[in-house]
Amino acid sequence: MTDNRHDTSGPILVVEDEPQLARLLADYLRDAGYDPHILADGRQVVPWVRTHRPALVLLDLMLPGEDGMSVCRTIRAFSEVPIVMVTARVEEIDRLLGLELGADDYVCKPYSPREVVARVRAILRRARPGAADAGRALVVDEDAYEARLDGQVLSLTPVEFRLLAALAAHPGRVLSRSQLQDYLYHDHRVVTDRTVDTHVKNLRRKLVDVRPGQEIIRSVYGVGYRLEAID
Repeated sequence: MTDNRHDTSGPILVVEDEPQLARLLADYLRDAGYDPHILADGRQVVPWVRTHRPALVLLDLMLPGEDGMSVCRTIRAFSEVPIVMVTARVEEIDRLLGLELGADDYVCKPYSPREVVARVRAILRRARPGAADAGRALVVDEDAYEARLDGQVLSLTPVEFRLLAALAAHPGRVLSRSQLQDYLYHDHRVVTDRTVDTHVKNLRRKLVDVRPGQEIIRSVYGVGYRLEAID
């Protein structure tokens, strides 16, 4: 029999207080070759993470004992473990707050378990040791102020370069428009969301010229943008 277990350097922690949903998600993760562990009380999460060092945390927000936002904030104070927030709270302010606290991704209920597994796989692939070296198809050289995709130098404006550098520094993590604004202009001028969207559109066009048909910068509705894995 072929061993389809993934080298994740640790279990996947599923923090979910709905038993049926938690079991369903754990079953899908197990079928995909991962080692899931379920917790239902927010107060148990931080001690468990400290002791077991999971490869990734799937974190519900509405939890008994301690809410997911607080748990995320505490984990981020001592660990860079990838965190995917899974919640029924779909309001934009909740998504933005979760990402500001350091979550790597945000999945709203109801969701497809297959989609959650796919996001887990993508995040862990980027987090593997050596993943940065393996993904050298995109090179952002901040000293030379130069970016290359597949060896081709991208002709970017200073703002486009800073935008790409910000996204490349947080691969797979969604950056809100307000976060991106802080990177774009050194003089801290006030710009609108539409200005950020325009720069993203122009940057995408230059990336597509090198990689036709590939969506390298993905929009996350109501939140912002993230840089996809580049093979």
